[in-house]
Amino acid sequence: MLVTFGETMALFVARRTGPLRFARDFDLGIGGAESNLAIGVTRLGGEAAWIGRVGADEFGDLIRTTLRGEGVRTHAITDDEAPTGLMIKGRRTADLIDVRYYRQASAGSRLSPDDLDPELIRSARVLHVSAITPALSASARQTVRHAVEEARAAGVLVSLDVNYRRALWSPEEAGAWLRDIVGEVDVLFATEEEARLISDEPGRLPPRHVVLKFGAKGAMEHSDGVERWAEPYRVTEVDSVGAGDAFAAGWLAEWLAGAEPEQRLSTACAAGAFAVTSQGDWESLPRRSDLRLLTGGGDGVSR
Repeated sequence: MLVTFGETMALFVARRTGPLRFARDFDLGIGGAESNLAIGVTRLGGEAAWIGRVGADEFGDLIRTTLRGEGVRTHAITDDEAPTGLMIKGRRTADLIDVRYYRQASAGSRLSPDDLDPELIRSARVLHVSAITPALSASARQTVRHAVEEARAAGVLVSLDVNYRRALWSPEEAGAWLRDIVGEVDVLFATEEEARLISDEPGRLPPRHVVLKFGAKGAMEHSDGVERWAEPYRVTEVDSVGAGDAFAAGWLAEWLAGAEPEQRLSTACAAGAFAVTSQGDWESLPRRSDLRLLTGGGDGVSR
């Protein structure tokens, strides 16, 4: 089983292209890097649990309902003093997505070490964290450190997705935190630019598995002294938000299944490709039966 934690928000997506101030209709859903990944793992046949804080509001109930409906073991603490965070997403132009966060003093930002379930972490095969959570607050930062310490003490694989968010902290702040914790990590996911927050030599980072994403150029995994590359899948991109979460979910689902390195990387690229093919942070994440659709050929019609 994979265990992860972090902030999941209510997500409003404008239906009209243009400045958000002119939007009149929105679709309502949820979004959060860690819960996106948990959904991706369960859709590929793995078992995943998510821990987080939500407000005592309709949005908190929506998060619980959605994650449980996707088969994610959900440990959501209700915060009676803070609301569920919000994410607003619009399309400024056909090619430019505008994402705004309203998460200061939100329930999710108040995550603390006491919210964790130590036994759940110790019994997991993977603990997955992101560098979004430590940027939310001092208590959230302590929570990440505590969880990593629990996992390492129990021999649980620790996975970290850099997932850098400039709106939350500066490159200097993020780089300092990442350099401090990267030695405790077994698997690191990053773009080449994100990896340079840690080191000028991304291919020589300390984790046993370093998985770098190069967008349209594919991906590379450096594991146990061996470097492997995977070509990207060519799809029509609709919404790129959530692609990195899907990529990591594909890799970790295959690791949980005992797959070979080449298969891990291939599935990661396929999951990332599926993620960009429709609106939403996680809705188009693939199931096992979907993976063959990218390589099946044919006329593009499923009958």
